[in-house]
Amino acid sequence: MEVEKEHIHITPTELENLNDAPFSGDEENGVSEERKSEINGNWIPATSITEAKINAKAKRRLRKNSSRDSGRGDSVSENGETLKIGVVPTSPKGKLLDRRSRSGKGRGLPKKGGAGGKGVWGTPGQVYDVEEVDIKDPNYDDDQENCVYETVVLPLDERAFEKTLTPIIQEYFEHGDTNEVSEMLKNLNLGEMKYSVPVLAVSLALEGKASHREMTSKLISDLCGTVVSKTDVEKSFDRLLKELPELVLDSPRAPQLVGQFIARAVGDGILSSTYIDGYKGTVDCVQARAALDRATVLLSMSKGGKRIDSVWGAGGGQQSVKHLVKEIDMLLKEYLLSGDVLEAERCLQELEVPHFHHELVYEAIVLVLESTGEKTFKMILDLLKTLWKSSVITVDQMKRGYERVYCEIPDINLDVPHSYSVLERFVEECFQAGIISKPLRDLCPSRGRKRFVSEGDGGRLKLESY
Repeated sequence: MEVEKEHIHITPTELENLNDAPFSGDEENGVSEERKSEINGNWIPATSITEAKINAKAKRRLRKNSSRDSGRGDSVSENGETLKIGVVPTSPKGKLLDRRSRSGKGRGLPKKGGAGGKGVWGTPGQVYDVEEVDIKDPNYDDDQENCVYETVVLPLDERAFEKTLTPIIQEYFEHGDTNEVSEMLKNLNLGEMKYSVPVLAVSLALEGKASHREMTSKLISDLCGTVVSKTDVEKSFDRLLKELPELVLDSPRAPQLVGQFIARAVGDGILSSTYIDGYKGTVDCVQARAALDRATVLLSMSKGGKRIDSVWGAGGGQQSVKHLVKEIDMLLKEYLLSGDVLEAERCLQELEVPHFHHELVYEAIVLVLESTGEKTFKMILDLLKTLWKSSVITVDQMKRGYERVYCEIPDINLDVPHSYSVLERFVEECFQAGIISKPLRDLCPSRGRKRFVSEGDGGRLKLESY
C-alpha cells in the first residue's frame, strides 16, 4: 500500500508512448488493472494515468490549433495560453480580412445572393412595390395621403438674374425667336425682378448692332402681357433713365438710343403716351433730358406720317438691293467730302451686309475711273487699304468687286475713254499696297486696237496694247 501511494516520476518519452497507445472503449473497460498500473515495471496509481491522458489530449488539440493558426501569428505557451507573435501571414487562409468559412463548407458565392452588405438595395432587377402606409405607425398622419408635392423654384436674386438671363438674350440675338425666350422665362421664378428683363435687354442692345436693337424692341413688345406687364415696362424705362450716366461710359450714344427705345415702345402700345409728359420739368440729369427730347421728336415726326416701327431701320438682308446701293453711294460721296476713313468704316459696318461689300469695291473703282484728278485716286486707294487691313472687306468680296469691274470695263470705256489706262494704273497701285494678289492683278484687261506703225515698216498693221 505504501508503494501504490508513492508518486513515481514519468519521463516525457514514456508519456508520449502512453498517449499514443491506441485504446478502444472495450479495452479501457476490460483490460486488467495490472496493465494500467504497471509501466516498465513501475507501478503508478490509476488516477495519475487518467490525468496524463487528459493532458495529452489537450496538448494534441492545442498543437493542432496552433498549426492551423500559424499564418495569423498565434502560438501556444506551455501553460496552454495563446500568445500573439508578429509573424507575416504565409497562407491566404490566414489573412485577417478573410471572410470565407474555415469549415470548408459553401461554394464561395456572395451572401444573400448579392443582396446583402452596406449600400445594397437588393438583388439586381428587383422591383419594389409601393410601400403601404401603416395606420398603426405612431407617426401616421391622416392628411399625409392627400398631400400634393410640387417642385419649388426659388426666386432669382440680382446676381443670379443677370448670370442666367444674359446667355438667353445673347442667344436670342442669334435665332430671333421670341416664343422660345418667353417659354424659358416662364420656367424661371423671376419674382420681383421681372421689370429688370427689359433693362437687361436694352443694356445689351446698346452695345450691339442696329438689328439687335430692332430685335430687342420686338422682344419687349412680345413679352408684355405674358411675362411682364405694362407697369413693369414703365418701371424698367424709369430705371434706364436713372442709369444713363453709367451707360454713357460704355455707349456714348446711349441717350439717343434710349430715347428711340422709348418712342418705339409708345408706338407699339406697351408704354403710355403720357409717359414722357410725366417727366416734364422734373428731370435734372442731362442724359435723361436728352433721351426724352429724342423720344419727343420721334413721336412728333410720327404724327406727320413717319413710322415709329422703322426707327432702327431694316438691318441686314431685310434691306432691298436698291436701298443698299443707294446707301453705299452716299457713303462714298460723304467720304470724299470729309475724308474720314473711320466714319466710312463705321457706316459700312452698320449696314450689316458683309455679303454685299463687293458693291462698295465696285462703286469705289468706278469713281476712280470717272474722276479727273489725283485726289479721288489717292483717297479711294487709302479707303480700300484701310478696309482691307481691318478685315472689314474679305478676300472674296475684294476679288468679286475687281472682277465685276473687269467684266464691265468695255461698257465703262464708252463713257470714259481713258478708263483702261486708269484701271491698269490703279490695279498696279493696289497690288503694290498689298490689297490684291498677283493673279488678280494679271487678270486686269488691256485694250487692244489696230493702228499704223511708224513710217519705214512697210505700212504693216500690228496689235499693240494701248
